[in-house]
Amino acid sequence: MSSRSQDLLQDNLFTGKIGAEYDILRLMCPSHVLLAKRLSATVAAWKPDETLKGFEIGCGTGISTTLMLAARDALTLTAVDSAAAMLDQARENLADDVKAGRVTFQEADALDALKALPDNSLDLVASNYATHNFLDDYRSKVLAEVHRVLKPGGLFVNGDRYAMDDRAAHLQDTQETVRRWFKLFREINRLDLLEDWVVHFYSDESPDHLMYFTPSMRLLETLGFAVTVDYREGVDTLVRAVKA
Repeated sequence: MSSRSQDLLQDNLFTGKIGAEYDILRLMCPSHVLLAKRLSATVAAWKPDETLKGFEIGCGTGISTTLMLAARDALTLTAVDSAAAMLDQARENLADDVKAGRVTFQEADALDALKALPDNSLDLVASNYATHNFLDDYRSKVLAEVHRVLKPGGLFVNGDRYAMDDRAAHLQDTQETVRRWFKLFREINRLDLLEDWVVHFYSDESPDHLMYFTPSMRLLETLGFAVTVDYREGVDTLVRAVKA
């Protein structure tokens, strides 16, 4: 299976209602925005006297893109996503930054886009709430490419859902999340969106998608990163990985 086919398999729901109204995630999962804010603070503090050339995996509608660019003047980004509907929203949301040349949005498969970049060419790779959507084998290839394209001393910062190693605790967290969503979607009278989000969520929770915390940290270390966990509350985690 090609990387493009894998990407379509895991992200196809983002081409429908989810992609068209993705910003509802702010209500569904406040931690998404919290992690984006923590991620942008990490970017702002990283090598503050240098101009950074960065790459964002799975930018969606530009939530974390906006925060990173606002937090760091000396930053340019290439932001990629495979969902055209969300990229259209991102381009509209960040029209001034696009015009100023601070960000370029690219509709692309994440792995293909990374493979097209030269070795040791980036100061920063960032992602927020994206890599947990990937199939496990595909994700491993993406992370290997992230390591390749970063300069020595470059930063990979990832805010994401890292599954709990305690599977019973993780199952309980999953059940509580679904219960919370049912309550929210009733309150905002948007049950029309609930089905797609629940289907997508259980895709993320399937065995070939789940990104368990300890194995994920070991993989980054095996690839050659020095790993620091800056934040972890339940499944929501901010990981800072520096290329040796």
